[in-house]
Formats: sequence, structure tokens, C-alpha cells
Amino acid sequence: MSDQIDTANQDMPESDAPAPDASAAADTSAPVKGDATDAAPKSEYQVLARKYRPKTFEELIGHGPMVKTLSNALESGRLAHAFVLTGVRGIGKTTTARIIARALNCIGADGKGSATIEPCGVCEHCRAIAEDRHVDVLEMDAASRTGVDDIRELIEGVRYRPTSARYKIYIIDEVHMLSKSAFNALLKTLEEPPEHVKFIFATTEIRKIPITVLSRCQRFDLRRVQTDELAAHYTRIAGLEKAEIEEEAVALIARAADGSVRDGMSLLDQAISHGAGKVTTQQVRDMLGLSDRSRIFDLFDFTMKGEINEALELLSAQYALGGDPAVMLQDMLDLTHWLTRVKLSPEAANDPGVSQIERERGKEIAAKLAMPQLTRAWQMLLKGLEETRIAPSPIQAAEMILIRLAYAAEMPSPGDLIKKLRQDMANGGAGNAPQGGGNGGGSGGPGPRMQVVNGGGATAVAQRRPDPLGEPEQVEQVVYAKMPESFAEVAELLAKDRETTGIAMQVKNYMHLVKYEPGRIEFRPARGARSDLSTQLIKAMNALTGHRWLVSVSEREEGAPTLKEQELEALEQRKADASQDPVVKAVLDGLPNAKIVAVHLPPGQELSEGEEDESGSVYDDAFYLEGDDEL
Repeated sequence: MSDQIDTANQDMPESDAPAPDASAAADTSAPVKGDATDAAPKSEYQVLARKYRPKTFEELIGHGPMVKTLSNALESGRLAHAFVLTGVRGIGKTTTARIIARALNCIGADGKGSATIEPCGVCEHCRAIAEDRHVDVLEMDAASRTGVDDIRELIEGVRYRPTSARYKIYIIDEVHMLSKSAFNALLKTLEEPPEHVKFIFATTEIRKIPITVLSRCQRFDLRRVQTDELAAHYTRIAGLEKAEIEEEAVALIARAADGSVRDGMSLLDQAISHGAGKVTTQQVRDMLGLSDRSRIFDLFDFTMKGEINEALELLSAQYALGGDPAVMLQDMLDLTHWLTRVKLSPEAANDPGVSQIERERGKEIAAKLAMPQLTRAWQMLLKGLEETRIAPSPIQAAEMILIRLAYAAEMPSPGDLIKKLRQDMANGGAGNAPQGGGNGGGSGGPGPRMQVVNGGGATAVAQRRPDPLGEPEQVEQVVYAKMPESFAEVAELLAKDRETTGIAMQVKNYMHLVKYEPGRIEFRPARGARSDLSTQLIKAMNALTGHRWLVSVSEREEGAPTLKEQELEALEQRKADASQDPVVKAVLDGLPNAKIVAVHLPPGQELSEGEEDESGSVYDDAFYLEGDDEL
């Protein structure tokens, strides 16, 4: 978009514009779908991605909603002045932008046509755009021209009418690479563009574009193309290239493309060259560094059955044949995901894109594995894949991952392990402990351990309230709470009343108690305490107890830890005590990477210090473990 391009013909009358090349005008043959209308001479090889680049919307695959929207807009004349195309690499953003440019500027084979969703491909504008030589269709790579000066140069050209075409079109690729100042310079032009200008932006990072820019554009999200669509497309291209390709080989290429048409075309190009026109499944596997699919099933099956020697031998054999350890683990990870889907929804195995071996072996292996085994295998393989990619010796890392997975495959879940330990202790380690249920005492089972009762009396005061209508005075009963015996009871009392819960939080979190007696509190405020805490506390306690309270701030004494700090300290002590419990200790010994994160007992079943139930375990009811991803 140099000054030469923008200004060479900007003032030239339309009648004086350079005439199209005579040879180009003479060739008006319509392009054939799938053929390379702008291919290089036969003596020069052209890669498939360029040779079979779509020239019309009909040739685009996987973008039906966008084509429908544009078609309706063209028919109704409701064309946006700016478009933004977003999607993964190789999905067809730049190609789509060029097709839009042709659709907007096409004049038909007779030179009298208007904008159309089906550009003719033979008029001077269609041919010039296809050959990247149209003076009114300007492409800019924002990755290399990110500055505000580049955008100002573009804006300067916007005010001039197109030289010969219907619209002057600016295609900016990787637009998210523009600087903030460049976006700001472009903003005003986007808001009020001349009627003869259209902008088409392409990006892989839509979130990096300012919302002020996005709001002024019509957005099209180009989705990843489905594997079956890619496979059909590549099969057709292979046929046009007179290449023989096996069906499973095409499926492998389509899967490796991961929704990117261009990536898959490059792989197809490589596969045809590799096989000299005949592409087999094994050739594609070798080219992609993939292992035999049946071997991956065997490797996964051996590992999950705990037959580690067989698994390691198979891994070594595949490695010797050129298999990449990281790719093999990736295949096992994909297989784990697919088996999990089959486990949850058996009809997933009947998908048309699933090969016969996957269908048969998948159902067989999924039936033998429990869901906890599959989810644990996913976590371990996911973590192991990352380790393999950074390990000095990938094959050694892969072997260690299989060993860990094999030994963990038969490991019971923490819940099953606890049940088993309880059963073992009840049968052998708990003596003749009663097995009955019951909620109360008696010989039917262990009675309640301890019941905590809050409350304990109140004071009733009769107050006379005059009636505003002159009736006899009403007597109103006011009930006050019992005077708290401890500072902790003060916090509990405040927390029970809806109007004083905020003060309760302040008391619990920000008061270091120096001295307490019923009716008097001396404390040191912690950082974060509200400045009027003592005043608010006096008002609240006076109202709740009916007694006058004195609350003072100490300037010299440090005071005790806050109630919140005491709770946290008690929790740590409880976890330490729990770790010495027979059941918990057995679990921790069996799962060395686990740690206790919480200890809970059912309501009304708390034990006093040092007390145990008849089974010898204080913490039978509930405890939670946390470990690494392998647990």
C-alpha cells in the first residue's frame, strides 16, 4: 500500500484508466471447480494449498452460515462497511476476504453485472483480484506494519474513489497486531467511512482487537472444519491429482489437520510426494510419526491390566520403528478420552468416522474399566505428556509414565480404601465393638459422643408503652440474652442477631482480647478494624443484654490472638491429631502423596479432648484428602 499504489491513478478519469491486459480479456473461459485457474506454468510446481485455493463461495467448505449471511446481504443491499473474519490458522480467512472482494466488485462476463454472491471469475476485476494485481484491492500484513504511520498512509488513500472497481477494498491480515495508537487512528474512519470503501479484517486473536473496533464491524467466526468434511475434500483433491489414497490414510490426514484446511492440504501434498502418487495408511503413519492404531490399543490394554513388561516391550518396539514417545502418549490420551465417551454413551462407538478396530476394541476395553480408572489415567497421561516433552530422554520419561500408570490402574479409590480399612479394623482391629445403629444410648450401639447446647437463660423486662390513640398503656415484654461468660460467647451472641452480624465479624477477625469480664471488654484493634468498633460494640451489647457495657482500647498490651486465628490454629491441631488416627494413618501410608485438608464430624458427634469411640477411631465419619493428579 505504497504511495505509488494509492496515488498513481487516483486523479485519473475513469475513461483514462489503463485498459486491462488484452490477453487476459480474451481468455473468458469459466473456471472449473477444483481446477487451478491461476495455476503456474506446468513446468513450475505449485503446492496444493495454492493450486486448489477456492475462488468462489461455492468452493469454500464448512462455512455455510457465513455464505448465507453474505448472500442475503448482497440480495437486499444491506452490506456492512467493515467485516472481521476470525478463526484458527489455515481455516480460509484471507481466501474468504479475497472472495468477498471479488463478489463486491464483479461486473459479470458482459461487464454489466452488479455485486453478486457468485462472482463470474472472468471479468477484469475477478481476474485481477485472483492474480493479486488489482489496484483497488489493497492487502496489508499488520504483523509487519503495526505502526500508526502505516495506518495514516492507508487512511490517506481512503478519501480517493476507486480507480476502476465498484469499491476500494482494504484487506488487513492479522489485524490484532496493530498497535493501540494505530487502532485509534483507524477508529474514526471505521465509524464514518466513505460509501466507496470496504474494510475486511482477518485475525486469529479476536480478543486482542479493541471492542470499539469490533463494534463497528460485521463479525464472522470461521469454525474448524469437521473431520469428515476435510476427508471428503482431500479425497476429491487426491482424485484430481491422479493419486491413489487409502480411506484410512485420508482419515489420518484429516484428523491431523485439526480443522485447518491448509494444514491438511500441506500434509496431503507431502503424503503424495512421499508415496510417489500412491498413499497408504502406513506411509501416513510413518510420515506423521504415528504408531499403528492397533498397537496403541494393545499398549493401553497391557498398561491398564498391569502387564508392565509387555507394555514396555511394545513401547520399545514402536520407538525402534520411529514412533515418537510423546506422540504415542498423545494417542493414549486421545484413546482414554474416547473410551470415557464410550463408557458414558455406548452409541459413540458407532460413529461413522470410527474405524472397525476402534469400534470393537473400544467397546471391549471400556467394558472392563471403571470410570475412576479412566479419569485417573487421563490425569496421569496429561501430566506425563508434559514431562515427556521436556525430558532429556523422552523414551525414558514415557516408560516411567507407563510404569506409574500400570501400578495405579488397580489402585482402589480413596473411598473404597477407607471402606476396606474400616471393615478390616472392624473384623480384626476393633475387638468386639458393637455394630448396631441407633441414635440414643443403650446396648444397641455407641451413643452420642457429645452434644453442644447454645443458650442458657434470658432476662425478661416489662416496659410500658403509651398508646397513641389514648387507650390504656400497653405492656411490652422485652427479652434480653444471658450475659456472655466468655469473649467467644460475645461473638456468638452478636452473630445470632441479624442486625449485629457485621459487628460479629469485626469482633472475630480484628479484636485481640486483653481482658474480659461480663460487662467489660479491653482489646487491641488489629489492622483493618473499623475506627468506631468500640462504640458500635457497646451499643450492640447494651441492646442485646440490657446491661451497660464498657469497652476500652488498650494502647500497650498485645492481647491474645483473634478468635479467627484461634480457629485456624485449632484446625491445624485437629488435622495433626487426625493424622495419628489408625484409619487415617493407614490411608496416608498407602497414599504417600496425599495430605489432609479438612476434618469433619457429624453434628452432635464431636468428641471431647482425648476421647475415642469404641472402634478406636475418632475420625471415622469424614476426612478429606488432597494429592497430586495421580490420586
